[in-house]
Amino acid sequence: MEHYLDLNHDSGVANYEIGTEFIRVQFKKRSKTYTYSYTSAGYQHVENMKQLAQYGDGLNTYINQHTRYLFAR
Repeated sequence: MEHYLDLNHDSGVANYEIGTEFIRVQFKKRSKTYTYSYTSAGYQHVENMKQLAQYGDGLNTYINQHTRYLFAR
């Protein structure tokens, strides 16, 4: 997993891993890893999350607003 940059130092996201059809996100408080896939969250949401993860800002907000419960496991 890669460390999430968190440009504003206000995110709950700690780390992420990008795959072809998924993104895995690990949160700071839970240390639990959530997988968001094309199947569970949809292509566009996963691609948006990948971009935000690589940019290092906005991923936690995006998850809370759009994909909070759409994780695969």
